[in-house]
Amino acid sequence: MTRKPVVWLGDSRERIRGFPPVARQRAGYQLARVQEGLEPDSWKPMPSVGLGAAEIRVRGEGGAYRVLYVAKFAEAVYVLHAFEKKAQKTPKPDIELARARYGALLNERKRT
Repeated sequence: MTRKPVVWLGDSRERIRGFPPVARQRAGYQLARVQEGLEPDSWKPMPSVGLGAAEIRVRGEGGAYRVLYVAKFAEAVYVLHAFEKKAQKTPKPDIELARARYGALLNERKRT
């Protein structure tokens, strides 16, 4: 099976690059699993973002980090957003940003 390419939406790539080294490495490994059609080791569906959206959960030096993505499309894995999680519940602005990027992705796919 071939690996799907990763498409970074907005500033998601820069945000992951800003993770501490261990969290960045773990997030990259989990994204590679998704590219190969496998599930990440720790994840949950994110229907509040959109149908098929999911959240990769990684722990790193002193914190929890999240990568929101959608992999249901045949052509690519789309990374919607990445952030450090500081509260029990995912902050509303992070969900809204990922939802907006997901909506823009759907609109772009309709045009092509």
